[in-house]
Amino acid sequence: MSKKSDEARTRVLVVEDEESFVDALTVGLAREGFDVTIARDGAEALAEFAPKRFDIVLLDLMLPKVSGLDVCRAIRTLSDVPIIIVSAKGEEVDMVLMLELGADDYVTKPYRLRELVARIRAVVRRREAHDDDVADADDELIEQGQIRMDVEARRCFVSGEEIKLRKKEFALLRLLLENPGRVLTREILIDRVWGNDYVGDTKTLDVHIKRLRSLVEDDPKNPEHITTVRGVGYRFESATRAP
Repeated sequence: MSKKSDEARTRVLVVEDEESFVDALTVGLAREGFDVTIARDGAEALAEFAPKRFDIVLLDLMLPKVSGLDVCRAIRTLSDVPIIIVSAKGEEVDMVLMLELGADDYVTKPYRLRELVARIRAVVRRREAHDDDVADADDELIEQGQIRMDVEARRCFVSGEEIKLRKKEFALLRLLLENPGRVLTREILIDRVWGNDYVGDTKTLDVHIKRLRSLVEDDPKNPEHITTVRGVGYRFESATRAP
């Protein structure tokens, strides 16, 4: 099989300070046809990212000089490039925090290179599909109770106040709003929002639901709109919220 030309190769910024992982990723990703740039600390990562265009970032959490959390936050102020967190820290609190900051996926060490490559390709494909959807966005308004969504402008309002939604949050809330009263299974939601080739942790969905509830519910711990159907999925209740 012929390799992609340099212009067509997926450009990956690997932010990693452990030499054993650096060496394995450099060789393994290059063998898979990726164009790899290495940054060994957070400051170097930001210096590399600013002047260049990357298709995806693999970001360790535990970094010298500038933490992975701060690198993720800084990159999100500059770009919506896909970010996959690669870290030995597998506690749920870390995953939740990074996803809320805008990371697209989370892989814990040790990992298999084949799985990591599959996730990279899946995230890049989803981004390309998302970009196509945005380009073809309909001029559409969706209203359910006090929630109003302008699809073309990618803006959402609750009781007249605008809420800021990241791309996956917007897509997830849109899907729920378009199907009021209907139970959407976890599988349907993941397939429609993350893609049918998503291989990440399903807790990602729960993190995004939690975030949406914090924005649209009067009492996020006792949601009236985005309700859980235990063992199945989620449902948007269309009843108008009390004033």
